[in-house]
Amino acid sequence: MWFKLGQWVLKYRVALLAILVISTAIMGYFASKVQLSYDFTRAIPTDNQKYIDYQAFKQRFGEDGNLLVLGLETDKFYEQEIFNAVKDLGKQLRTVNGVENVLSVPEAITLIINDSTEKLVPTRIFADRAITQAEVDSGRQVFENLPFYQGLLYNATTNSYLVAVNVNRELMNSKVRSKVVAGIMEKVKAFEQGTGVQVRASGLPFIRTSVGDLLQKEMQYFLIGSLVLSAITLLIFFRSYSAMAISLVVVIIGVVWSLGVMVLFGYKITLLTALIPPLLVVIGVPNCIYFLNKYHASYRETGEKHHALVTMVGKMGIVTLFCNIAAAIGFAVFAFTKSELLKEFGVVAGINIMMLFFISLVFIPAVLSYLPEPKPAHLRYLDNKLLVRLLERIERWTIHHQKWVYIVTLVITGAAVAGIFRLNSEAFIVDDLPKTERIYQDLKWFEQNFKGVMPLEVMIDTKKKNGVVSSIKTFERIEEFSSYVRENPDMARPLSVLEGLKFAKQAYYEGDSLSYAAPSEFDMPFLAPYLRAKPDTGVKGGAGKLMQGFIDTTKQYTRISISMKDIGSKRLPVLLDSLQAKATEVFDTASYNIQFTGASVTFLEGSRFIINGLKESIVLAFILIALCMLYLFRSFRILVCSLIPNVVPLVITAGVMGWTGVPLKPSTVLVFSVALGIAIDVTIRFLVNYKQELPKFNYKVQPTLIETIHHTGISIIYTSLVLIAGFIIFCFSGFGGTKALGWLTSLTLIVGTITNLVLLPVLLLHFSKHPKERK
Repeated sequence: MWFKLGQWVLKYRVALLAILVISTAIMGYFASKVQLSYDFTRAIPTDNQKYIDYQAFKQRFGEDGNLLVLGLETDKFYEQEIFNAVKDLGKQLRTVNGVENVLSVPEAITLIINDSTEKLVPTRIFADRAITQAEVDSGRQVFENLPFYQGLLYNATTNSYLVAVNVNRELMNSKVRSKVVAGIMEKVKAFEQGTGVQVRASGLPFIRTSVGDLLQKEMQYFLIGSLVLSAITLLIFFRSYSAMAISLVVVIIGVVWSLGVMVLFGYKITLLTALIPPLLVVIGVPNCIYFLNKYHASYRETGEKHHALVTMVGKMGIVTLFCNIAAAIGFAVFAFTKSELLKEFGVVAGINIMMLFFISLVFIPAVLSYLPEPKPAHLRYLDNKLLVRLLERIERWTIHHQKWVYIVTLVITGAAVAGIFRLNSEAFIVDDLPKTERIYQDLKWFEQNFKGVMPLEVMIDTKKKNGVVSSIKTFERIEEFSSYVRENPDMARPLSVLEGLKFAKQAYYEGDSLSYAAPSEFDMPFLAPYLRAKPDTGVKGGAGKLMQGFIDTTKQYTRISISMKDIGSKRLPVLLDSLQAKATEVFDTASYNIQFTGASVTFLEGSRFIINGLKESIVLAFILIALCMLYLFRSFRILVCSLIPNVVPLVITAGVMGWTGVPLKPSTVLVFSVALGIAIDVTIRFLVNYKQELPKFNYKVQPTLIETIHHTGISIIYTSLVLIAGFIIFCFSGFGGTKALGWLTSLTLIVGTITNLVLLPVLLLHFSKHPKERK
């Protein structure tokens, strides 16, 4: 069948190449429309309760992660020049498209009683113009007498000040978000140059945009880097520019198709799908090496190009098909998870890995048929003396030192198993960034001075309309819970409607800072007229504004907003459990329903789902690959022999992660699926060749194995070196997870190559029941 297919490809090569070129051009058009995704909640299934809670919260109160924060640390803040510059920075920031509001010390307001209209009138503390030093000093006394702003806009103990920039949610979820952030940072840079004061930047909009832009640039560099590195490696191996060019064209076509498939399926580039183009390069090159190696070997035997091309397809077609099926399964199983991010990654990767097979099957023999016959220099790599000596040594280990192969394997595997027990699963929102990265350092500055910027929301359902304002007991409970939160060193002072009431009470009692406290039943009748009225001034803010966003329109729901440190997925559940326990103690469950949500909770849930989904996918991939191997070789003994050399590398990699302290997180768990799908290719290549060589040696195992080691060893080593070189490029990433993906996958492939060339032949000898292998 495969030999006939080779003849058919060569017969209709013109039509097939035309179809390939036209279809690639069409896919290239779609690929040009690909966009980045900025939705970070899609890791969670839509039927997950945490996702449902978060959507319900956003429907009632709006997005919680749209605050970009700027921080300054200076003891000259209240000097006229610096203070007016900060005020001007706020004005400049408002001119940036996408900035909806800016809050800082110069824009702070206080409330003044107007007894005639029974309103609390919001009034700016500092005039909306360039002010004198005397005006700064007098305004400062008023401002620092308002406890509401302590820890919110300034930290007096460290001379730190905060500028909160509210950005448009729709724009920050679109492709123009980078322009919005760039516009903000342009104004910040001008401020730094004019004042000499360093400005820190953080907040989820800034972190997500900056990380996304960095990742996009990295993937472009890695795609180019993997292509260049693969080209150099191929040129060194084959000493042929045409072989190098053919291989590169194949993988470039595969990359174009992958981007086109994303668009056709309505997908966007995410943190996971961004890995697919570089992965296709390192996965596609082995297809080319297998075909070219067989073509060169057949041509050297026969000296006839057409026959060599047909033999290449006939011998390597089924091998490459099952290799690609195994690799595709390793990724496609993600499509069966509940996480949308993993589904998209699995669908796109699985489809395009299989497309690589068809692209290789059509393009390589068709193009080779038009090229001149290989020159002796192009075939010289088949007799590489260094590799021949290495394969002879592998042969001796396999035939004469089987006991030592088992002992070394058991010892190393045992040490790896011990390391597995040291594995831990923990992820941080910015833990993939190096500690020297400005984004990471700025986040830690905010954690040190303002206890973090990660949003955590507590939604309180009073279970009845007007339940929030109908009884002062609700405010008393909010105060008790907020006091508990304030004592936690990982969380900032919580904001709620109660803080607005405290602010209003202080204003009612003529600005006495001691009056900044929860209103009593005695206070409420006096405050109610002022709180019900809407401010009629042009000043942004006031009692009405303080209330707005913390109570829904039915007054049945209210929220407590908490900014917290990025404490990681390991400590966050413990913290949430303690908060939940306190909430249950404070809020009577018969009258209240408490939900913890926000970006911090969805991050934790999304990280958990991705990790669990990857673990489940690896198991499923292993089962499906085992079934494919059983179908291909129709032997349970060979199945066992094929799986062990691929389990050992995964165990060793997991053990190394445990001993070196690399945690399990989405980027590192992905290593196992990637490595399994790729490493099994070596096994298939070896076993198919072994099965094809058996009849030549009258089904005797030992001479067949010796022939197989020498016949396939060179192409296996070449392929592994190209793959390792392709993944090593990821080690230069600025992201810890991507870097780990690079060196851990390379380690797995190195171990997998050794186990398949040494351990696999030993197992085949051991499991042979008779001197000759049966069909």
